[in-house]
Amino acid sequence: MATKPKVLELTVLSAEGLHVRGKPANKNVFTVVRAESLTSHTTAMANGNENGFHTWNEKFRVELGPQARCLTIEVKCKTETGVVRDIGVARIAVSDFLGGSVPDHSLQSLCYRLRDWDGRENGVVNFSVRVAVPPAAAENDCSSSSGGVVTAIPVYLNNSIDN
Repeated sequence: MATKPKVLELTVLSAEGLHVRGKPANKNVFTVVRAESLTSHTTAMANGNENGFHTWNEKFRVELGPQARCLTIEVKCKTETGVVRDIGVARIAVSDFLGGSVPDHSLQSLCYRLRDWDGRENGVVNFSVRVAVPPAAAENDCSSSSGGVVTAIPVYLNNSIDN
């Protein structure tokens, strides 16, 4: 019997400390989220402050296949000439937020270090994630109307995934 994919509720909250070519990235910054799939979810472009701080607060429903091992959040910007530049990427091991001591349906707030394509640190992305409650379970569970339990967990600034 095949395992059904899980659906994640992932909210891209913000990013900070972003730089492009040594200068703060403060215009036309967006994120792309994917879970080892060709399907991706893209935030709107945000203009940040002079310190490279950007906010989105955009929620996506991301399908996580049964064999998926990581979630990827890429931060990019679009220049005035229309060229899209990569700022940084965070690869998050699925095991960091599933199957641990925190129940799957609890909201977890996470923070990951971004790295550019040369492996250098380039800011931080903040997001929240939880497994979406199936529609049938939500109708039968009185606690789901309050949005579930919000759980604080440690901040992870390591992007390594063991292969």
